[in-house]
Amino acid sequence: MAFRFGVVAAAQSGADQWLATARRAEELGYSTLLTPDNLHLPSPSVSLAIAAGATTSLRVGTFVYAGPLRTPRATAWEAHSLSLLTGGRFELGIGTGLPSMREQAEELGLPYGNAAERLEQIGTTIDHVRRLDGEAHTPVMISARGPKARALAAARADIAMLSFDTLQTRAEAKAIIDDIRTAAGERELEYAMNIFVVGEEIPPWIQSFIGADIETLIKHDSLTMLRGTVDEMAAELERRRDDFGVSYVTVNGAFMEEFAPLVERLAGK
Repeated sequence: MAFRFGVVAAAQSGADQWLATARRAEELGYSTLLTPDNLHLPSPSVSLAIAAGATTSLRVGTFVYAGPLRTPRATAWEAHSLSLLTGGRFELGIGTGLPSMREQAEELGLPYGNAAERLEQIGTTIDHVRRLDGEAHTPVMISARGPKARALAAARADIAMLSFDTLQTRAEAKAIIDDIRTAAGERELEYAMNIFVVGEEIPPWIQSFIGADIETLIKHDSLTMLRGTVDEMAAELERRRDDFGVSYVTVNGAFMEEFAPLVERLAGK
């Protein structure tokens, strides 16, 4: 299976920065520009439409739509519209949302729901997208963390985004992936993994988000980071592909340039 790479970024610094990011990602050979869903950031749908319009081949995607922030029909409407108007370059990433989304859902006048209800929202959203797509097919990426989300990804997703704990061991990670693969049976899925840190320096906001400093990440051989020479990092990604079947690798936008030599070396191989 060939590698492809995505960069996760947001348009919080305005139009010029966002357009430059999209064009640079395409220039560096990234497959996809993905953006998060959060009321404190510009709308992902608007951001991605603008990014797609400023590029020619770059795919765009949500990382990920938070189910509780829209009704399933509204999410499907946005997703199908993006797929249609980007010429099929949109990937629908969707998940149940972080606990912090409870307050954001309330701000929108929507129920946050319990875990089962939020998972059901994802399935209903996919149903609506498939109906709207007709003969087209919007790729769906499901953030597969808990057992039920993993089962849903195995049954309905095109891409399973593996959502590990920051200090998850390799053995624990492999057990999670094997669980998805077994449940998927003959269904072919693309397996994705996000890299938060490249090198041995970590921006404060990333450290706060993942809840670990660089020394802890190194000590635990965290799968959320890559470090070493380009040769060493390339070998590590190939090891993860061999061990886990991961071929779609996304990286935090703060490291887009640092990660670019790996994209140049491995993309499509």
